[in-house]
Amino acid sequence: MSDREDQLVGEFPLMPKQERAQIKRDLLVKSGHELFISKGFEHTTAKEIAAHAGVATGTFYRYFSDKRQLLMSLLEDQIEMLMPPEPKWGVSNPESMLASLLELHDERLKKMGMQRLLPELLAKDKEFAQVLAAAKQKIFTRILSGLKRAYDNDLTWNDLDLNTVTWSVMTLAEHAPEKMKQCGNQTDYREVAKVICRLIFPPDVMKKINANEKVTEEE
Repeated sequence: MSDREDQLVGEFPLMPKQERAQIKRDLLVKSGHELFISKGFEHTTAKEIAAHAGVATGTFYRYFSDKRQLLMSLLEDQIEMLMPPEPKWGVSNPESMLASLLELHDERLKKMGMQRLLPELLAKDKEFAQVLAAAKQKIFTRILSGLKRAYDNDLTWNDLDLNTVTWSVMTLAEHAPEKMKQCGNQTDYREVAKVICRLIFPPDVMKKINANEKVTEEE
């Protein structure tokens, strides 16, 4: 269990030490994950989670006080995975680097299957919304710090507010997977990365970065 200060849940009724008990707890977490995604949080019960895991309902309550605690334990170590990726500036070919990060982020979200569940949680669970907001603030701070370093190295536009740029980068990265719903075509993450990089780097800087990459490849 995580020892982070922004821990999503308190102490569990029982944290199993024996391997057999840990297997049962893991089965419950996996069962809850599958049912939450397929049915939604509100329409899933502890009894159904236990039955789907092949254990008695009483066993569920040995490990979790309620279904929300199971969900929070499931999400606890995955909060960072829900956040938009943190770009690295000043590297060779930042467009390719960022496009790869965005594609990996999209693949992680699809694998987690949380797209349906998150809106429901954010609307009904203030504590979870606060934890997610705190995690976003940490990512915002890290991206801003990276942009400030790039600014100090004369890589960025010098007439833009970096806080606004950071917010724009996060917004584009976070909502890039939704482009297909709104535009009707598959998201091209290289195009998203191109927009973000043009927001940050003047044309002459991009030419210099790409030229340096070409020289490195030839060497």
